[in-house]
Amino acid sequence: MSMERRMIFRRLVALSLVVCSFSAVARDEVRVRARDLGVAPGIFTPGAYNAITDVAGVRVGQVTLTEGDTVRTGVTAILPHPGNVYRSRVPAAVHVGNGFGKFVGSTQVNELGELETPILLTCTLCVWKAADAMADWMLSQPDMQQVRSLNVVVGETNDGGLNDIRARPVTADAVRRALQSASEGPVQEGSVGAGTGTVAFGWKGGIGTSSRTLPSSLGGWTVGVLVQSNFGGVLQVSGAPVGRELDRYAFQKAVAVQADARRGLADDRGDGSIIIVIATDAPLSDRNLRRVASRAMMGLGRTGSSASNGSGDYILAFSTADSVRRTFDAPRLETSELANEQMSAVFQASVEAVEEAIYNSLFMATTVSGNGETVEAIPLDRVRRILKQHGIAPSTK
Repeated sequence: MSMERRMIFRRLVALSLVVCSFSAVARDEVRVRARDLGVAPGIFTPGAYNAITDVAGVRVGQVTLTEGDTVRTGVTAILPHPGNVYRSRVPAAVHVGNGFGKFVGSTQVNELGELETPILLTCTLCVWKAADAMADWMLSQPDMQQVRSLNVVVGETNDGGLNDIRARPVTADAVRRALQSASEGPVQEGSVGAGTGTVAFGWKGGIGTSSRTLPSSLGGWTVGVLVQSNFGGVLQVSGAPVGRELDRYAFQKAVAVQADARRGLADDRGDGSIIIVIATDAPLSDRNLRRVASRAMMGLGRTGSSASNGSGDYILAFSTADSVRRTFDAPRLETSELANEQMSAVFQASVEAVEEAIYNSLFMATTVSGNGETVEAIPLDRVRRILKQHGIAPSTK
């Protein structure tokens, strides 16, 4: 090899090491929540944890399944209160933004207006295994010996890129562990639980959560949200065109000629799915909970989704208030609920919390490799620069 060729070879090796070094730095980048980037949607204040668990009694349990090179999935369980949900039911409603998905139990929730089990989130081909496992778990609980019908509720998004979804790797043990480990307090976000293998806006998606507490003059109610993000679109963060600036957005191949063939990795149609769960301690009927659930689509839209043809956009909302709780065998229900005129602030809080929960699911997610693919976490250093250019920066207080 000539001296000139040796010099070129050495420079190429050095360049490759620099590229690898930058890649490693990106992968090891510390993940932070939206508010750490100065992103604080809306006007209302979050609760203590800025999580769905700020609604008193709500608990979340998660099991992450990472096995070999192919399994990247999990289970996320949401329990409305510490008791037996079958015997002490909470009013609930489901809104379908776009119905390309499987949501076990949703029709009975809307027919009867109540939840009688916890809520599970998992991967698409695992919904039935998860439902069977939760039915078994519920039937084994105290005072359930005579139960002959049970409406388990399980939502899903498709993590078949990073996860060998055809193996249907979710087990009954994983479901039981998610249910039994559910706790109050902070909720782990990002590439965990049902969000282990999900993708959003072409970047790694996952579990995200947020909450809002209304001023006492507006009732003082708390609204909490948890999302499983796995959808596409043109990402915007508090109005800043992050997806465009990062050169990764839906329909990119159709509207822009890319000089680099590696760019334009986002699904060209914006397909995917999202499950949104909204909890509140405001005393709401299932009718008004359906109205709350429908407002979640506004928060989803703010992040850049257009609810594409291949997107399953499902929202379930429930109330934990004692005054609307339903004993399973009560011949009559005596409830006290908010009037329609008192709903607007709850709507606003829901929209704000949904938007922020989605951002948290992205910003807290880590790069994941599995099933022959790698999905990178969104690069927060570049997001910071884009936000700063559009006047969004962390508070200096």
